[in-house]
Amino acid sequence: MSLFAKDFMLGASTAAHQVEGNNINSDFWALESLPGTMFKEPSLDAVDHYNRYEEDITILKNAGLNAYRFSIEWSRIEPVQGEWCDEAIDHYRKKIAFCRANGVEPIITMHHFTSPKWVVQKGGWGNPETADFFKAYCEKLAKELGADMKYICTINEANMGLQITKLMKDMQGQVGDVQVGIDAGVARREAMMAYGREAMIQHQINPQNIFLNPGSGALGNAIVVQAHIKARDAMKAVCPHLKIGITLSLHDFQAQKGGEHEAEVEWIEEFTQYLPYIYKDDFIGVQNYSRKIIGPEGRIKPPAGAPLTQMGYENYPAAISNVVRKVAEGFKGEIVVTENGISTSDDAERVAFIQEATKGIQACIDDGIPVKGYMHWSLLDNFEWMLGYDRTFGLIAVDRTTQTRYPKESLSVLGKLR
Repeated sequence: MSLFAKDFMLGASTAAHQVEGNNINSDFWALESLPGTMFKEPSLDAVDHYNRYEEDITILKNAGLNAYRFSIEWSRIEPVQGEWCDEAIDHYRKKIAFCRANGVEPIITMHHFTSPKWVVQKGGWGNPETADFFKAYCEKLAKELGADMKYICTINEANMGLQITKLMKDMQGQVGDVQVGIDAGVARREAMMAYGREAMIQHQINPQNIFLNPGSGALGNAIVVQAHIKARDAMKAVCPHLKIGITLSLHDFQAQKGGEHEAEVEWIEEFTQYLPYIYKDDFIGVQNYSRKIIGPEGRIKPPAGAPLTQMGYENYPAAISNVVRKVAEGFKGEIVVTENGISTSDDAERVAFIQEATKGIQACIDDGIPVKGYMHWSLLDNFEWMLGYDRTFGLIAVDRTTQTRYPKESLSVLGKLR
């Protein structure tokens, strides 16, 4: 049964490194292959989306969806500083064109966690020059591909570095404390130091200079913000028609009595502090997976018996509409839900999650909030960073021995909402 207007962007998201396979020039590829790696397994061929994107987009389209958010892999475009790969640029040109030919709106992410190895060798997201490196890359793609693009997310979850930094400070975190596949349970100081030494020996990479940097703090955050601003302004100068924004990882902070102040502080750190830097953006990408309950002593565990996802956080689909409403209080541009989903092996659970989450989004629209799209995470079961391949977020299952696609019922349910 349809829920959204026909022009509403309804679709799904992926990230290049998680689905394409063989991103051999990226920092994550290097770190995955180290002796004593902190990754459960390497990405390798992933789900071969680089070669099978036409099949995957066709499945998306045939299910009734009309939008697809995916990222362009910087390390493919600029494997060596200042050397542009025409073959990779043409690949993404064809991918965008295939979306358009099939009535699918491509929502492009310019950076989704991974960076070229050379960027990190030069100091990565601890080096202020990286903002200019990123600007040059984005400006190049605006010149090459901008005429066929419309919605662009510069940086995926610009606040993720701060979230992980906060988690690492007390070294008490578990998997479910952040909305990304970082296994904080094994990230102890001694292991990180040994890992860092091996990375320097093998690849001249300091892991603390990657985007998901547990030591980034305020400096790393400032560099990310400047990278966004410089890239946005450079792309706008080339293609004024582009709608450009950033995406943020946001939790639904719910305060119990005595926790109101702490909940507001948490929201300022995750969202409000970015408003001075994004007020010129055309839209904001909202990314949410669950809630956090805050009491007088800080975060409280989910209620006894509450359903948990494979990631360890609470299955709480109402969180996304709560967050959209909170975001709309501070940000006055368009809102696109660029990620929302559930990691579960039970697709019936995913169906129920989609149904409740999307009803909440439509209620926001009915109340006048300018929500322009909903992208479910993820289109495909894929590589969940340090946690490997056993976390399943996808609307499409993949047998990685044959790379055969198996659309799930949840894909059909989502597609019928428009």
